[in-house]
Amino acid sequence: MTARIAELAAGYDQSGAFPAESLRIAHEAGLLTATIGKQYGGQGARVEESARILHRIGRGDPSVALIAAMTLNTHARQAVQPHWPEELYARLVKESFERPVLVNHARVEPELGSPARGGLPSTLARRTPDGWSLNGTKRFVTGAEGLDWFLVWATTDEPEPRVGTFLVPGGSSGIEITGRWDQLGLRASGSHDVTFRDVEIPYEHVIGIGPYGAAAEQDNRAGAALHLPLAALYLGVARAAQSFFHTFAQTRVPANLGHPVARTERFRRTAGEIEVLLTAAEELVFGGAARVDAADTSYAPEQALGARVLADRHGVRAVELAVRLLGNPGLARGNPLERHFRDIQCAPVHAPQEDISLLAIGTKALNP
Repeated sequence: MTARIAELAAGYDQSGAFPAESLRIAHEAGLLTATIGKQYGGQGARVEESARILHRIGRGDPSVALIAAMTLNTHARQAVQPHWPEELYARLVKESFERPVLVNHARVEPELGSPARGGLPSTLARRTPDGWSLNGTKRFVTGAEGLDWFLVWATTDEPEPRVGTFLVPGGSSGIEITGRWDQLGLRASGSHDVTFRDVEIPYEHVIGIGPYGAAAEQDNRAGAALHLPLAALYLGVARAAQSFFHTFAQTRVPANLGHPVARTERFRRTAGEIEVLLTAAEELVFGGAARVDAADTSYAPEQALGARVLADRHGVRAVELAVRLLGNPGLARGNPLERHFRDIQCAPVHAPQEDISLLAIGTKALNP
């Protein structure tokens, strides 16, 4: 599965097209439905297994892994704390077993930025005789072109406004991609800007609705454990870069050397540093995920946030070392290492970003 997705990755990276075939492969392997709870007929994969799934897919194509991560996260949350309308989620599960069904939140806005830094949405949900009408623009909606469900964070227009997540079918009238994703890395993730214009949904298609206020804002500590699989995804990218680095070192034989550069002290030392960086990061991520699954009460949210900070740093550094040692070949277009280098730059971008995580960690450290 990983090998086939990896074969397709370069083409999707070049074209920026939605990676439908790769997602189909992942679905056929049972990976897009792995976190559906056992109470719904699923496998009930938890945090560590999710991390290992995304690590493996990320090694093949992180754009595909990121799209998959959003769907896996949705099912994982539902398995732990059911919050979708019962009949609607039953339909989602049934369809998910039949074909790739993709779900993602639409939260970031042009004016607001990331909710991880606080603030409330300007996207408006207006009451209608039959339900809600949504208007607003969201940014960086990963997988937008292929989503079956948009989970849109919005404010109601009621006399006493509330904030909630509105469940919008992907084929609804009034949904338009208004800004194309054109970034350095993860070019096939399709994280476009999406505008909702008078999109009608039934009244009951809303979850987590509550009073307008600080309680409605994103709690970075509460969801910390769910960032471990995301960290694992990018460590998969770093492992793919490491694999190319090893192959290059073992097959590159300069005329003036007479043997592979892998025998030189310079390459062996760098290979050692890369391995230490990645092994340590994986121990933190997978070990932390196992402790979350085991309901280890001594494992604090700050530890999960810290594991992701270090994993991102180590992954970026490991790929940087490989590129630096290879020089021009490492930066050549069409070279897998050049693509891995671009993709790994996206690791620290995801919310909560490093400064927010360190603030939470430092606050806890100073006030145990």
